[in-house]
Amino acid sequence: MHIEQIYTGCLAQGAYYIESDGEVAIVDPLRESAPYIERAQKRGATIKYIFETHFHADFVSGHVDLAKKTGATIVYGPTAKTEFESYEAKDGEEFNIGKIKIRVLHTPGHTLESTTYLLINEEGKEEAIFSGDTLFIGDVGRPDLAQKGDITQDDLAGMLYDSLRNKIMTLPDEVTVYPAHGAGSACGKNMSKETTDSLGNQKKTNYALRADMTKEEFIKEVTDGLLPPPQYFAANVAMNKSADTHGLDDILAKGKVALDVDTFEAYANHEGALVLDTRNQKDFAQAHIPNSIFIGIDGGFAPWVGALIPDLQQPIIFLADEGREEEVVTRLSRVGYDNTLGFLKGGIDAWKAAGKETDAVKSIPATAFADELKKGDLHVVDVRKPSEFSAEHVEDAVNHPLDYINEEMEKLEEDKTYHLHCAGGYRSMIAASILKSRGFHNLVDVAGGFKAISQTDIPTTDYVCPTTLK
Repeated sequence: MHIEQIYTGCLAQGAYYIESDGEVAIVDPLRESAPYIERAQKRGATIKYIFETHFHADFVSGHVDLAKKTGATIVYGPTAKTEFESYEAKDGEEFNIGKIKIRVLHTPGHTLESTTYLLINEEGKEEAIFSGDTLFIGDVGRPDLAQKGDITQDDLAGMLYDSLRNKIMTLPDEVTVYPAHGAGSACGKNMSKETTDSLGNQKKTNYALRADMTKEEFIKEVTDGLLPPPQYFAANVAMNKSADTHGLDDILAKGKVALDVDTFEAYANHEGALVLDTRNQKDFAQAHIPNSIFIGIDGGFAPWVGALIPDLQQPIIFLADEGREEEVVTRLSRVGYDNTLGFLKGGIDAWKAAGKETDAVKSIPATAFADELKKGDLHVVDVRKPSEFSAEHVEDAVNHPLDYINEEMEKLEEDKTYHLHCAGGYRSMIAASILKSRGFHNLVDVAGGFKAISQTDIPTTDYVCPTTLK
């Protein structure tokens, strides 16, 4: 038997390759099918089943394309209804993969169809669970994403409590937990950086698995402090149910196209295409195409695209470091942005060589920021999450989280100068690019963010001030 976790850091997502005696099951695959097919081919094995733990909200699965290419059967748990051919398993049903079995444990709560898959090894021993978004390391799935009709988040939280107590916590302590996500995912709020653990250790350390916890306490703790889900979640769920979702091959054929400067400019000016700059934030600060949006590929790229670009059908053209063009198109497609039209051949250098206008963002080190603070009253905007801001922030700073920058900018004034920062410099440059595209040009980015600020003598506080400007 062979189990492999295929972890994608940008999405904090774990897919799984399970093999026994030449047969393979894939759990929660990403959009691209090649990594799973190539693994099976190298090992001389055949993909037999594709198990989905639920209809994912934070990424588009590649189950339909993978099934077409391999002939594997797509399996969902009870109550799951799809527009494509799939098998709706019954609670307790077992599937044979070589010499092992996968048992279906219906665990509603995160969503109604949420299912945990229990692996039973060659000796008939319960060895591992693939828990999807039912159980994370250090947390459980948020219960507010599948509310509909009369079903509330409290109802779903109550179902999750029962699922955990009746289906998961009754399993042996030595069972290994393989979740769908880790720290950084918006599908939970307190996930560990670890991506696997024993169930026994989770019973000791996971707040949601306390033995003495009542259902009422569980509902309160699990729902407390939940932020609104990113806007792309509902669209990704719909794509994961649809038979019309394109395979990655088609998306790459359309999106991985080199555009000359004139064509690129025409797409931006006459076709309504959004110019997305995926380079490093320092390169963007020095020179970029006016009105382009920065979301660097070396960061939380796909989730930030999903959070900040409202329309998944938005035509996108992009700048990328040479050799990373396919990566950009692939990672956009993982969250449902399939309408990529191409990239600027030669990048910003080609744009400059053609005599086209560029823009820049003023960026200063934290030491210079400290000097400016001493000279006078500045308008400091912290774009980190409210929880980060509450923990510690620059005195008199205001919090306008990047997640909600499209709504928060109405509180800003175009004629004022704002000093922006986040934790390390990535998010503040995204915010600066969005604000500049909307007419805010008096912006100063604090390079290195709060990490660099905390190493100066700039006064900080944990007092939570109102998120309004003076």
